[in-house]
Amino acid sequence: MTLRSTSVVSPAITRRRFGALVAGAAVLGAPALRAQGNRLVLGQSAAFTGPAAQLGIQFHAGAKLCFDALNAQGGVAGQRIEIRQLDDGYEPERCVENTRKLLADDVFALFGYIGTPTSLAALPLATRDGAPFIAPFTGAMGLRQPFNKLAFHLRASYNDETALIVRQLTNLGLNKIAVFYQNDSYGKAGLDGVTLALAARNLKPVATATVERNSVDVAQAVANINAARPDAVVQISAYKSCAAYIRAARAAGYGGTFYNVSFVGTQALADELGKEGAGVVVSQVVPTPYSAARPIAREFLDAIAKGGNQVQPNFSSMEGYLAARLFAEGLRRAGGRATREALIAGLEAIGDHSIGGFAVSLGANDHVASSFVELSMLTGDGRVRT
Repeated sequence: MTLRSTSVVSPAITRRRFGALVAGAAVLGAPALRAQGNRLVLGQSAAFTGPAAQLGIQFHAGAKLCFDALNAQGGVAGQRIEIRQLDDGYEPERCVENTRKLLADDVFALFGYIGTPTSLAALPLATRDGAPFIAPFTGAMGLRQPFNKLAFHLRASYNDETALIVRQLTNLGLNKIAVFYQNDSYGKAGLDGVTLALAARNLKPVATATVERNSVDVAQAVANINAARPDAVVQISAYKSCAAYIRAARAAGYGGTFYNVSFVGTQALADELGKEGAGVVVSQVVPTPYSAARPIAREFLDAIAKGGNQVQPNFSSMEGYLAARLFAEGLRRAGGRATREALIAGLEAIGDHSIGGFAVSLGANDHVASSFVELSMLTGDGRVRT
């Protein structure tokens, strides 16, 4: 599937400028942390166990693959980059505890946090500490607006993803759209995106139902949504619960289609569903790692072949790899000054740039690097077609 969106989230200019002033003041008041010797440590709190574990495991593996390759070449601007990882099980309270530990250990920046509820819990701590918050694995608008001088996003927003999904469905004449979503800030961010996209077409969700985070108790959700006889169900949850919902809905007689946003973890969902995954659609915010058509995909696959055989090439690990490349580019442009302020300036200096054919753009007033979205489909044999 080649339908793409390059829409940009509408800026809330007044709020963004106000946020920039507040966050900027926090940065100026923070100590100028430097790398110790030639070693620069990033802190990552993510799910490495539990029902969302593959998201953290794969993102971390992709990022480490990139940093290891750079370190083998002498690092970036003379700095070797390491990631200190802590498991939060995709629970905000554990993430807060982890973040406090990482900041107390004077990590240089926070990097690659997995999920909306965890990232929302961590960002205020990062802001108070003056720590850059780089490439969270979430598209929630609550992390982007109001503008925060310390937060940098690689990926497109959930509004971008759901806009493309709704456009695809309505173009196919499928207007009865239901939403199955996780009962937290992530799920609600996705629901808001679907509702906004439908409202632009004078439509509303025909039904909504929830699942609790880290749960696969979907029976009531299936009953509620199936009763509305939707043409399609948009799913805003992690792979375990989405797979459980698809199986239960089909067992109960539902014959419509399923669409997911990228956070679901595409390969993890395909692995969970097996042959039952055929026809399930997932929006993607990074290029496919399954084809060497783009230079970044060739670079990624070559890095795996050279020393990362333990890394599974999938969208989650590709996003981790790209996030590491974006960080390294910002550090390179910091001009050898390994301070937080220099990193922020370096990232903002990236401007319009290509990372192996993947277009990014960052500036002083725009910390969202990409609005790339495309659709992919599970084939039922563990593969993904874009």
